[in-house]
Amino acid sequence: MPAPILAYEDLGLIQGSGWLFRHLDLHLQARDRLALIGRNGAGKSTLLRLIAGAIDADEGRRTIVPGTRVVMLEQEPSLAGHATFADYVLAGDDAPAPHEADAIAGQLGIDLTRDAATASGGERRRAAIVRALAMDPDVLLLDEPTNHLDVVAIEWLESWLQRFTGAFVVISHDRTFLTRLTRQTLWLDRGALRRAEVGFGGFEAWTEQVYADEQRNAERLDARLKLEEHWLQRGVTGRRRRNQGRLAKLKDMRAERAAMIGPQGAANLAIGTDDVRTKTVIDAKDVSKSFEDRPIIRDLTLRVTRGDRIGIVGANGAGKTTLLRLLTGEIAPDSGEVRLAKTLDGVIIDQQRKLMAPEKTVRDVLADGGDWIDVLGSRKHIHGYLKEFLFEPGLVDAKVGTLSGGERSRLLLAREFARHSNLLVLDEPTNDLDLETLDLLQEVIGDYEGTVLIVSHDRDFLDRTVTVTLGLDGSGKVDVVAGGYEDWERKRVKAAPSRPAASAKAEKPAPRREAGAKLSYKDQRDYDLLPARIEEIDRAIARDEAALADPGLYVRDAAAFARLSAAIDRARDEKEAAEMRWLDLAEQVEALT
Repeated sequence: MPAPILAYEDLGLIQGSGWLFRHLDLHLQARDRLALIGRNGAGKSTLLRLIAGAIDADEGRRTIVPGTRVVMLEQEPSLAGHATFADYVLAGDDAPAPHEADAIAGQLGIDLTRDAATASGGERRRAAIVRALAMDPDVLLLDEPTNHLDVVAIEWLESWLQRFTGAFVVISHDRTFLTRLTRQTLWLDRGALRRAEVGFGGFEAWTEQVYADEQRNAERLDARLKLEEHWLQRGVTGRRRRNQGRLAKLKDMRAERAAMIGPQGAANLAIGTDDVRTKTVIDAKDVSKSFEDRPIIRDLTLRVTRGDRIGIVGANGAGKTTLLRLLTGEIAPDSGEVRLAKTLDGVIIDQQRKLMAPEKTVRDVLADGGDWIDVLGSRKHIHGYLKEFLFEPGLVDAKVGTLSGGERSRLLLAREFARHSNLLVLDEPTNDLDLETLDLLQEVIGDYEGTVLIVSHDRDFLDRTVTVTLGLDGSGKVDVVAGGYEDWERKRVKAAPSRPAASAKAEKPAPRREAGAKLSYKDQRDYDLLPARIEEIDRAIARDEAALADPGLYVRDAAAFARLSAAIDRARDEKEAAEMRWLDLAEQVEALT
């Protein structure tokens, strides 16, 4: 194995009155693609800042190959003191070359002359990405890079990172993003750091094995571990198994909903039985909405029934929040009608987290300073309720301002889910959440008896939770598709083949062809079949990574470990070649059309 380009030995950091972690060892190779996984509050962002050299450790030795450029994309980059995005991107002695920044900004679709003070969260995130990528890093550290991005921008970033020739470490709640990009995993758990030579696709199998081994040895552990038995007994394993049952139920609900949606994607309102009428909570007919002569929503007809889980997807600016506000009656349509059930009682959890005052304590937020909280009509002690949302009871008197971003989001969910309601509105609920809290949120949504409206860029989350997807393309048209994000994406691909996102390096323009020209038989066949082959390779990689995640495999069968490692490398090479081939053919198709 070649020498690492960056390493930390015996790393330790004190936070507050104790050690956040201690005796950690880590190393980065020149082409590592690492997922950094851990609970909210475990210290993932802090560990990234230590790797970047932005803060000093209390113990340990950091070594780095001279000349190695380490760049970090912060979770909440500060643009204070910069009038425009260009001022921010090009600030400092280590600023990127202006032409590099302009090139990436053009691909990512952001105007660097934009006023930074009035920019949205998505625009600020794109500006930070431009700065980080344009700095030509050898090691790229990414803290929740998909937060506030739409799906188009996420797919562009995925494409760029797939072609990136350096190493990267990424913290993300986006399972799809992690599965597509990572080849190794760092797991920060209870102050210890474990590394597995498998990407996120094999992470769950690996952690299940680790938890199983710990449980088998639990009887031999001393009393110091009694405090952590709650996590072992509760674990993610039990929740994941319960979620499997909910996913099966979700498929049945999607099939039932598909029968109510016509072939063109509009809701079929021909059903006029009394049963359907009593179950209708939102009835939209021929709804249109424009802003400054730009159509946002055009001729939408939709009936939302009790128990529906509706996902809303589309690019930033396509009108997702506008559609949400129309369906909840917050704004009126220009034409058409939206009727809401008289008994509708909604809870809205928005992406701004407006009501989380930093000076308040967890007790203040949940129980108005008391010890008991009313949860859907029944009284629960605050300590027990905190456990249900993966909090340690000792945090009950912690101030909101001291919590991590994910912990604050989890606290907000705990408060709002205690209220009685029959409509739940979630605007980007997955921002800042760790993977275990996402599992918890999926469980709570699955058990919720009312109707759910979700705006999210998290593809995997939508696939696991929604029965109907409303897809906006920015022209005012709304596609109504039974199923999750993948079902909507499949419909889009069938309707019109699209070119993959731009690569990290500029591609040569495809040669012009004469009118009437077409692909050869072989090229057309590759163009049609390669997407399915790439998906097949992805499945094979995930299967082999799951097998390789067995921590005892190397000791038990070193030859099998070597075979699996070689097979994964070959599959990745084949996938990269297939993607480049399809990209070339897609450019030819675009030139022909």
